[in-house]
Amino acid sequence: MDERRILVIANETVVGRALINRLRDEAERGRIRAMVVCPVNAPRHGTVVYEDTRRASAHRRLERTLTTLRDAEIPVHGEVVDADPVQAVKDALAQDRFDLVVVSTHPQARSGWLRRDVVDRIRDAAGDVPMEHVVVDPDEESDEANVLVIANETVVGQPLLERIRERAQRSPASFLIICPQSDPSQAEHPAAERRLRHALGVLRSEGIDAHGQVAHPDPFAAVMHAVHDERVDEIVISTFAGERSGWMRRHLVERVRKETALPVEHVVTAAAEPVEA
Repeated sequence: MDERRILVIANETVVGRALINRLRDEAERGRIRAMVVCPVNAPRHGTVVYEDTRRASAHRRLERTLTTLRDAEIPVHGEVVDADPVQAVKDALAQDRFDLVVVSTHPQARSGWLRRDVVDRIRDAAGDVPMEHVVVDPDEESDEANVLVIANETVVGQPLLERIRERAQRSPASFLIICPQSDPSQAEHPAAERRLRHALGVLRSEGIDAHGQVAHPDPFAAVMHAVHDERVDEIVISTFAGERSGWMRRHLVERVRKETALPVEHVVTAAAEPVEA
């Protein structure tokens, strides 16, 4: 039997056992060679800072997968690409011949790709090449959780940084920190970016997987955009206490809990505490 060439498209699920076992099953049927592509597309909303952290996280996951497959004596190579998953498939098929395309996602409730009909669009892009969809359920995999953090002026406050440290120590987790814009009429947001860069620098210097962006000025809209674009397992909202917080006056925590049905934790920074780097 001739060697079969398999194109794998996955990002967060690339280390999933369900995906790796699927490739092992193919290898048991006959010789295969796999190409694993991890698309890292920028979020549609907000200015990304520390954009290299997304690529670094994807590279770490990809290397773990390549090592696992090579240990199983499956010839494989892979790359992280700056493209949406549909374009990544089109580019790969234009450059090489493949006998099968395997797309890996989280389940419907957690998959941004499924919410954006990515699997169906990839099936169309694959044309005559057979395509399979593999679902990797994080509840069964015990992989790292994606924690969404919403904060602005309090992003460098010690209560929030300590909460992120505690969560990172409890179990594997990746943190996406979103700072809503202070003034939507301005194109530049140097104060918010400065605070966010400082927080990311502190956390990453301690080995915590964190990346972030300055996003929509309405914190509720910023949360919903992120939940739509990303897989989110938990949410942390950081505010000042009481009347100092406009977010609290707008009942942000309760609205996010109700709309997302995800675990939401509220971290409070006292007004007297230093919050500037």
